[in-house]
Amino acid sequence: MLVFRLLPVTALIVACTPQDVPPPTRSAQFDTYPDRLFDTFETQCAGPGEQFQKIGNRVYECTELLPPDTTAFLILNYDGYPQDLPKSVMRMTSTKNTSGYRVDAELFFSVPQQQGPAVNVPVESKNLDQALGALFQTMGGSPI
Repeated sequence: MLVFRLLPVTALIVACTPQDVPPPTRSAQFDTYPDRLFDTFETQCAGPGEQFQKIGNRVYECTELLPPDTTAFLILNYDGYPQDLPKSVMRMTSTKNTSGYRVDAELFFSVPQQQGPAVNVPVESKNLDQALGALFQTMGGSPI
């Protein structure tokens, strides 16, 4: 019978939850090329230890050095090369399609190896996905 006592509280919580929260996503569709999105991305990637880079025509990256404990964890767990420190990478890619432009965002840790290519460790976060969906909507896109 405890369930019946909790039902009104549960209904109140659900009713108070914002319903206009964009779905968790890392992709969005834009009618026109999202210059404002990429300009904002570049502007926000100007802090200490951050570096903005345009790779090719429509690929943008922001890399950032990590705190010492995260750096050590990644080096030890992914056989990293301590002379070339791991970084956090946020990459946005735009692709032209029949409806305009699709933008895809990736977030990962890049762990350089002594030999061979760096290991990319994906970062999974529902909160991050919701924040990206909200950003895409603010910039005029429709989350996919």
